[in-house]
Amino acid sequence: MPKQNVSPAAYPHAVLQEIERLAQNIVVARKRRGETQLQWARKLGVSQPTMARIERGDPSVAMASYVMCLWLINQTVGLADLASPENDQAALEREVNKVRQKLRPYGPVAAQTGARELAAAPGRAPGTTGKRHPAAEGLAALMASPTQPR
Repeated sequence: MPKQNVSPAAYPHAVLQEIERLAQNIVVARKRRGETQLQWARKLGVSQPTMARIERGDPSVAMASYVMCLWLINQTVGLADLASPENDQAALEREVNKVRQKLRPYGPVAAQTGARELAAAPGRAPGTTGKRHPAAEGLAALMASPTQPR
């Protein structure tokens, strides 16, 4: 097994808590199905001791093992959706700030007018029609909020 660059003890506390919550949910799902750790380990292609480590929330267990557990629990939910661009709030806010900075040379009136147009038609460019996109609605909401003085 390759050596890790960062010790799990150095992970942020919030990350370790999320892994523990995930582990607890995996235990509940397995028990609700009336299956043993050994049965799940065989389905996952791991050893029973590794399955026990997963259920303890061991952060050094391979991510693929946790993802396989999630897949066993709910095969229709895509884990990758958690990191999809439209769910990336920090990047969305950064893009809004870039747009706001471009609008500043034209003065606060122009920036507010543009924000009102976006707020009036969230998810659409001014003067267009079409299906609303959740990320665009979020962008419009952020644009409509008042800018902070620097």
